[in-house]
Amino acid sequence: MHGKIELFEGAARKAAGLLGFVDSSPPKPRAAWLAPGPCDVSEARAWSVGALARALADALWARFGVVTVQGEISGFTRAASGHCYFSLRDANAQLRCVMFRQRAALVDFELRDGVHVELRAQVGIYEPRGDLQLQVESVRRFGQGALMEQFLRLRERLRAEGLFEAARKRALPAAVRTVGIVTSTQAAALHDVLVTLRRRSPQLRVIVYPSSVQGASAPAELVRALRTAQARAEVDVLLLVRGGGSLEDLWAFNDELLARTLSQGTIPVICGVGHETDFTIADFAADARAPTPTAAAELCAPGLDELLARLRQAASSLRHGVQVRLGREQQRVDRLQLRLPPPARLLRAAELQLRELAARGRQAVQAQLQRRVQHWQLLAQRLRPQPTQALQRRDASLEDLARRLRPGLDMSRRARAQSLQSLQARLQALDPSATLRRGYCLAWQDDGRLLEDAAQLRSGQAVVLATARSAVGLRVADVRELEHPLRAMLGTRNRESS
Repeated sequence: MHGKIELFEGAARKAAGLLGFVDSSPPKPRAAWLAPGPCDVSEARAWSVGALARALADALWARFGVVTVQGEISGFTRAASGHCYFSLRDANAQLRCVMFRQRAALVDFELRDGVHVELRAQVGIYEPRGDLQLQVESVRRFGQGALMEQFLRLRERLRAEGLFEAARKRALPAAVRTVGIVTSTQAAALHDVLVTLRRRSPQLRVIVYPSSVQGASAPAELVRALRTAQARAEVDVLLLVRGGGSLEDLWAFNDELLARTLSQGTIPVICGVGHETDFTIADFAADARAPTPTAAAELCAPGLDELLARLRQAASSLRHGVQVRLGREQQRVDRLQLRLPPPARLLRAAELQLRELAARGRQAVQAQLQRRVQHWQLLAQRLRPQPTQALQRRDASLEDLARRLRPGLDMSRRARAQSLQSLQARLQALDPSATLRRGYCLAWQDDGRLLEDAAQLRSGQAVVLATARSAVGLRVADVRELEHPLRAMLGTRNRESS
């Protein structure tokens, strides 16, 4: 008792000294402070109420500091400012408490009358009323200490087994098409995850494996849902999610069998349970941890904007590669074109060959005709000794043969001439330059193939047009299907002829 009084007196003197109420005379012995009877005004000054209240508050802080108190909430009210006011009571007494808005925002369960809690608070005095008051710093449900001890023991045991090793964890897939969600269909976390996936990655397919997330049956249902998802193997990644709550509310995720199930299977699992400050055994056993269900949805797959950015980058790289390859191929075509003789030279060579063949043909016909004449002359010489009648018959036969031979020779000569003209016409028709000089043009697509059908054109496509004298590169801005001009021209001519 004396030790407490000495501490109280020292704190009171310190507080009074700060306010300017300390006498310069040395302090009186403790007995003078405790002695009953009238106060000697000449020896000590009177305390102001505020100074005494502050001195008492300092003494309480020096004596108790931050204390841990358990009890039942009574008379709970939350002011418009967000500050909470209530009393903490048990069967013997009650204490007024205040919890300011910043501290109250960190409480992960509902504060209300009748809830048995364990809180850490500073002991002080509310000076305007002179009431003893606890200024609460943190609060949790009563009994969480034992649960936390159980949680820590299980975590250390599983850690020692290597269940939480990073080498055991499965890597998240780079490309995700289907996402599985293990949670309650009534949970707000499911709504948050679906909204996030719809906003960031609307292309994903979602499959929900329902399970309760709180209560005695929750661990077994969670294990069953996870095993079902692993057995069906229809998703690329699994999300195990639940909203925030107290340690008791999240206790289903501290189950040992659930932790071992999370470490098994081939599909990676992302655990997003509670708030950022909440940790469960499932967080350590899963392949990846997200601070919230929404963060788990963001972690499971890249967003659509990111995928589009990757596609645009890949398209840019592809266009650059195509341009580089096209440049190389164009240079190769130029080199080959230099090695290839021009069409005019080929046509001249073919014309010379045709002329040579025609001359050789004429020479062959003349030589054959000369041989026939010589043969006829030889026959005539052999027939001269014959009688006149026989000679006349031979002469008539020879004349008939000569008469029949002349048309055949003329016809053969005309046929050869016509064949020669036909070959010349075909050579001229096959000359691309001659076709282009008649007003036509050729179009090449960006892959180097000739454009045979205008319907193949697409917006943004590169096209090369070549005429007889020059070539230009174009990029198609707009493609619209029209009636063929030749078809329209033919229809006009048909109507005019009719």
